[in-house]
Amino acid sequence: MPAIRHSAFVIRHLFFAFALLHLASSPSSAHPLQAEPINHAYVFPFDQYNLPEDPDEHVVEGGYLLLGELNCTACHAPPQSWAERLAAKPGPNLAGVGSRLDADTLWLMIRSPQHRKKGTQMPGLFAGEEGDAEKVEALTEYLGSLKQEVKKMPAGDIARGKELYHKVGCVACHEPATDYRPAKAAADAEIEKPGLGSVPIALADAYDVNALAQFLQDPLSHRPSGRMPDMRLSAQEAADIAAYLHIGREAELATERAALKIPAQGIEKGREVFAQMNCAACHTLPAPADAPSGVVPAKAAKTLVSLNPAVGCLAETQPSGIPRYDLNDLQKRAIRLALAAIQKQDAPKQTPEQKVDWQMTRLNCYSCHDRDGKGGPEDPRAQYFTSNDGSAESLGELAHLPPNLDNVGRKLTANWLRKVLYGKGGSVRPYMDTRMPNFGRAQTEMLVGLLPKADKRETPMEIDVSGLGKHHRAEIGRQLMGSTGLACIACHGLKDRKSLGPPVIRLDHTVARLQPEYFKELLLNPQATQQGTMMPPMFMGRKKADQEIESLWTYLKELEGQPLPEGLLSTEDFELKPEKEKRPIIFRSFIEGAGSHAIAVGFPEGVHATFDAAQVRFTQVWRGRFLDAMSNWQSREMLPIKPLGTDLKELPPATGERVFSGYRLDKAGVPTFLYQQDGKAVEETLRPAKDGKNFEREMKMNGEITKEVLSW
Repeated sequence: MPAIRHSAFVIRHLFFAFALLHLASSPSSAHPLQAEPINHAYVFPFDQYNLPEDPDEHVVEGGYLLLGELNCTACHAPPQSWAERLAAKPGPNLAGVGSRLDADTLWLMIRSPQHRKKGTQMPGLFAGEEGDAEKVEALTEYLGSLKQEVKKMPAGDIARGKELYHKVGCVACHEPATDYRPAKAAADAEIEKPGLGSVPIALADAYDVNALAQFLQDPLSHRPSGRMPDMRLSAQEAADIAAYLHIGREAELATERAALKIPAQGIEKGREVFAQMNCAACHTLPAPADAPSGVVPAKAAKTLVSLNPAVGCLAETQPSGIPRYDLNDLQKRAIRLALAAIQKQDAPKQTPEQKVDWQMTRLNCYSCHDRDGKGGPEDPRAQYFTSNDGSAESLGELAHLPPNLDNVGRKLTANWLRKVLYGKGGSVRPYMDTRMPNFGRAQTEMLVGLLPKADKRETPMEIDVSGLGKHHRAEIGRQLMGSTGLACIACHGLKDRKSLGPPVIRLDHTVARLQPEYFKELLLNPQATQQGTMMPPMFMGRKKADQEIESLWTYLKELEGQPLPEGLLSTEDFELKPEKEKRPIIFRSFIEGAGSHAIAVGFPEGVHATFDAAQVRFTQVWRGRFLDAMSNWQSREMLPIKPLGTDLKELPPATGERVFSGYRLDKAGVPTFLYQQDGKAVEETLRPAKDGKNFEREMKMNGEITKEVLSW
């Protein structure tokens, strides 16, 4: 057996040498998959903030990070006071892994993770001792049996995939291709290579291409830790990036496995080895009904405080079965310092600010964002962050770099934080190519509660948004926002209108998005409140600044029912168009032919009517365009509105004594008018006839229903 092990070692290393020579001469050597290999377990934020020359009191913090990120605490329970801070991250879910990776790839990854995927955080568990090859084979058979349907994804486009990979945010963590030139780079400029290492993606080409696209679209289902976040890709975008990552793909064969000619070990033995090696401490398996042999429970190991740093994972030589992470000297130093500190003392109590920083560090948020002077993309990566709107270029870095997160806890409402962190609909910068990833609710929900505490203002800002003040009038706010007021629309768009200048954040969702106290704080002193903002201090020296800000808030609160500010407004904005809304419009006003108590009903089919609530009857019908509400919204005189269409027909006057009781809407928005006629309850409905040119009238009185076609 020793001779077999020796020959396998030689075969394996000859294979890797050949593979490296092949890649160096390959035309795809510029590809991100061919990034310079990292020869230690790579934890991006550790390498980002720790150097060998750093003092122990700094490096020990990196040690705490490694204990959590390398999942040491998944096996070795920390003391209770350290449990929250050092919590292990969820490992990859292995459900369906046999449908994503072939048997040789599984064998290579289990046998020696660092050889198959340089920089991986997965430890090696097999040192080449007698029986190890058989165990690896058994695990390969077991994991290969875990099948899951891989849905057919769209055909991917390599060129589009390459563009997306470099624009949506992948290169914040992963290696840029050396043959891709950022849009802002001068034609003759040499593209600077990132100084920090990149998170390895060397296993991407081993995936089935459909499985890879599926993973890229929904990584959290396989990697619930959020370290590979959901980039909010469409199925087509995911397929395009998958196609790009598969350029020049050649299946890697497990030559050692072939040379050893290991007999089949059986799925059940693989499950036993999975339990023996405590793989379940990190990995999730499918439910028993989906797995041939069911779920494997994790085993407890020595506690963190009982570990001896001189042996085990940190020892110079490790026997089979002891996790081998291929740590570098700085990582070993950091972990030893952390273990010594944990064994000596309880965890210091963390402030909300420190807890936020810790979770942002673990999730690598600082690779894109800066907060309190920490983080932001390094310059060689920042050049790949771009804008898709040329008019935004005047904003400088604000046009393409993710925003500074100072004070974000008192800036955004809790509901909007949820949208941004793990929900949908939180994006307000459509001019920016880079996307805010979804890290998963489990990994970010705590920030919704922590950020407001961390960013609480020492002196509370007071603002009245009750709407009860005399100055709480939307019209005042509208005038202030317009071109003849403070000209907010010079930079901010509203509804479907772009701003008059550069496209900064639109104001449509302001009330849902911003806390009112922050809104006021920002307007009173923009530069002090939001670092780097280009917003001018418009309210400086204004005697009624407080009231004006509250009027602006009132306008934005009632925006849906208000006309646009001066400068964005056009005469077309006042026309009510049921065909655009694709459902009936009910409009109460002073309408010519129906009086001051008129209720107009416009239908997408292009037939319309007015109901006079004073006379309690339908007064007229017409075809074509509906109404122009300009005189209602823009004129104090409230002149009667004239129907805009053609074929106007007046209807006969009412008979009997009538008392109006209101109206109700059905699911489609069609109103039924309710009234009493000579003491009898009546329900009357007009709806477009099948020909779309006339009305069907339905009357219900004393339970009897009559129908007729109203044509003209």
